[in-house]
Order: sequence, then structure tokens, then C-alpha cells
Amino acid sequence: MPQKTIDFGKYGARGIKGSEAVARKLDELAGGITTPVTARRGLMARLHYLTRTAHARKAAHDAGLTVTDRTLTAWLGGKRRPSKANLERIERAYRSVRRQNVARHLLRRLNSSGGTRVEIHPLNQSQVPRPLQRVVEYRTMNVRRWDRIVAAWAAGDDQGLDDAWTDTIVDLGSQWGQYEYVTNVGFAA
Repeated sequence: MPQKTIDFGKYGARGIKGSEAVARKLDELAGGITTPVTARRGLMARLHYLTRTAHARKAAHDAGLTVTDRTLTAWLGGKRRPSKANLERIERAYRSVRRQNVARHLLRRLNSSGGTRVEIHPLNQSQVPRPLQRVVEYRTMNVRRWDRIVAAWAAGDDQGLDDAWTDTIVDLGSQWGQYEYVTNVGFAA
């Protein structure tokens, strides 16, 4: 794609990839446990979520939480505390399982009524020298098909999400490349 940004930030522009902003917003819409995993309450809530059914245990194992049942029982009983590496694995497994569990519901919400209106806030050029600044403005668009975006997000496939998002913003017209990096992407479902 000729519009792809090769050297983002070279002249001082700031922002994040649009697909990353979409993933953050989808995580926000998915909700979940807000107490940090380092707090006992947050740890217990995540462990209960990941161990309440055989399906949840299998999904947690597939997501990287590969500890014995004896260790899980000790953690749940408060007899032992997970190491820092295991806390990170628990958080990663929780996010992965949560995404898989809410993806179908979220997809139905986003695709209903002909799609969801998306606000794209352009990158921040306040640090770019004046002669090098582009004219980039706030844009809105209606995304009608969220299937590839939500599937890549649920699978944790960053490259797939980036490709799906790039294919979506092409609908902005000939200047779609200016919205590859943004300060924010907003939508509600």
C-alpha cells in the first residue's frame, strides 16, 4: 500500500497506530476486572474467572497459564502467592479468555443497525515544524463490518488487527494514510 507510513515520528509527530487505539477501545467495551492483579482481590477475581469451569481452565491453559492444580489450589486458598512472572501470566490469560468470551456479543453490538459510527482523532503535530505539518482533521465514518477486526482482537493477533483496520480506513478516501496513526479512535456500542 503506497500510503503506509514508513518513518512515523521523524519530525516530531505523536500518536499511536489506529489499530492499537481500536484494540484499547474494544478492551474498554469488553469491561472486566479493574482491580490490579497485584492486589489480593484482583488476583482472586481473576483466578476464579479462569478456574470456574473446565472450559475456562482449558482456555487459561491455552493462553499460557500452565500451573498444576495443586498450585492453583494453594493460590486460591491464600497459602502461596504467585511470582511476578506468574502474575503477568495470570493477567495475560485473563485478558485473552475475557476477549474470547465477549467477542461474539461485542461483534453483534457493533454490527447491529448497519454498523457503528467511529470518530478518528488525527495525530498530534504540535511538535512538528510548521512547514512540515500536514493538514489533518477530525474524521468520522460508519464501520459496517467488524468481523475481521473483532476476530483479530479476540485472538490477540496485532498484525491481523492492523491489516483489518487498514482495510477499513481505506474507505476514508485518498487521504486514508494520514489516519494510520492517530491520537484516539472513539466509538460506542
